[in-house]
Amino acid sequence: MKLVLLVGNGAVGKMTVGQELMKQTGLRLFHNHMTIEPVLEIFGQFHTNAILQMREVFFREFAKTDNYGMIHTIMWAFDCQEDWDYINHVVDIFKENNAEIYCVELVAPQEIRLLRNETPNRLTHKPSKRDIDQSRERVIAMDQKYRFESKPGEIPFENYMRIDNSELEPEVAAAMIKERFRL
Repeated sequence: MKLVLLVGNGAVGKMTVGQELMKQTGLRLFHNHMTIEPVLEIFGQFHTNAILQMREVFFREFAKTDNYGMIHTIMWAFDCQEDWDYINHVVDIFKENNAEIYCVELVAPQEIRLLRNETPNRLTHKPSKRDIDQSRERVIAMDQKYRFESKPGEIPFENYMRIDNSELEPEVAAAMIKERFRL
């Protein structure tokens, strides 16, 4: 079992690279909006506890299977202890089942991410992003509120790589991850 944490700022391309990595490796993709969107639909608003409980079930049950592994996309605010606790908790669930842990950080400047914020693939899989103006404001606000790019040596995983995917096609970024970690 393998767990690939695909982390990065809003609209950096985590889901899209994750989709390509799934195609190339057979790892299963669990992008963060797979729990966010149904909760928004049911509750009419963001409900953190419901989202986290749903993820907990998925992680615990998946980690017990004989699947090759999972790609989990997430925004990790490095200046927020709750995010560190969340990442460590998810990693612990998989480590309890002898999983190998990998972490890939995607980075790109805000101007590129704002363009990606409007891509058809993103809008298809993330209905909450379809109000482009609101989604754009959210990306900018989150950039101002939190730090989503790690400092050198900050990420504690042995199997870690950072990819500036500003000019990379998702297939290329996924191939880089596959090759580096022999997935």
